[in-house]
Amino acid sequence: MLIVWGVVLCAVLPAAAQKPLYIVNGTPREEIASIPPEDIERVESLPADEQTIARYGDGASNGVILITLRYDQPAAFPSDSTYSQYIARRVVWNDTDPVARVILRYKITTDGTVVVDQELEVTDKRLKRRILKVMEEAPKWRPAQKDGVPVESEGVLRIQLPEGRRMPRQAELVYR
Repeated sequence: MLIVWGVVLCAVLPAAAQKPLYIVNGTPREEIASIPPEDIERVESLPADEQTIARYGDGASNGVILITLRYDQPAAFPSDSTYSQYIARRVVWNDTDPVARVILRYKITTDGTVVVDQELEVTDKRLKRRILKVMEEAPKWRPAQKDGVPVESEGVLRIQLPEGRRMPRQAELVYR
């Protein structure tokens, strides 16, 4: 900010220059968009003051966001694909079947078993039954760990089949 004859002029800074420093479980990170919100245990914001800059360096000149996750090491699915891709590939749903979507919140227990915690959206009960069957037959996860001890973690499974087709819009009635 620059003040000339009582007028405040603000320089336009690139978005990257205005980002705070993110510290996740004690490690600096460039971005945090990939962290699922359900994995966050605590968030703390530190101001861009002299003490913060002295502790974290020049990268803290726009403040620091401290993020503590519920785990030190995230749960891992033993496949070369994501859990959603793994499930979707194994569900039998033909191109002639209607477009359907199932969204489930699940927990990964300390022994690596997946347990459905909540149905967030189900547009076709047949698809849900098929997804649940494939989930039961899927290999166990490597559970998340906190201080070397397995802990429960959560995830959200989103499956829409057949792939590549859009969900039809629901009809809306408009009264005039």
